[in-house]
Amino acid sequence: MTESRRGRPRDTDIDERVLRAATAMLLEHGYAGLSPNEVAERAGVAKTTLYRRWPTKDHLAIAVVARLQEDDEITDTGDIRRDLTGYMVKIAAALERLRSAGRPAGDHDASAGVVAELVAAGARHDDIGRLGREVFARRNALAHALITRARERGELRPGLDPVVLLDQLAGALYYRVLITGAPIDRAYTERLVATALDGART
Repeated sequence: MTESRRGRPRDTDIDERVLRAATAMLLEHGYAGLSPNEVAERAGVAKTTLYRRWPTKDHLAIAVVARLQEDDEITDTGDIRRDLTGYMVKIAAALERLRSAGRPAGDHDASAGVVAELVAAGARHDDIGRLGREVFARRNALAHALITRARERGELRPGLDPVVLLDQLAGALYYRVLITGAPIDRAYTERLVATALDGART
């Protein structure tokens, strides 16, 4: 029996060019200004090639966010307060960057901007919802492991649930962006981590 033929492997160079162009356009013009056709032109690829990979603007936007998240490293210095603060600051900066995408400098509109559009995209498309959850699951697993190691070192109380602690921290950031519209600067993020750890330490 002969082995079935597979299609040609996906060209990662095309992926990189498209996502680089889409990232620049999304951050410059916001969700409303993200045009897959213009992204294809900027990236120098055929529109049909782009749409085979990302069939809608929603799919392209969530791919951009997944790519941006890959740059957010989680460091483990052995100081859980420092490490969690550092990671939450990165999340907050990413959320603020997406919230302000496409707006003039200095515009402090409380709207959630691209963040809200991405949440809505996950509701519109089951596959985008799954992809978004997979992206967050990978990142969350690293943060859960960080918290678990701190608990094992004795920095955090025995029996502390890493999932609940991370939900308290990251959930608060998303709540401010999506619900209250309040800013999430470094000062707020530091207070958030300090408050959560007050109840989590040994």
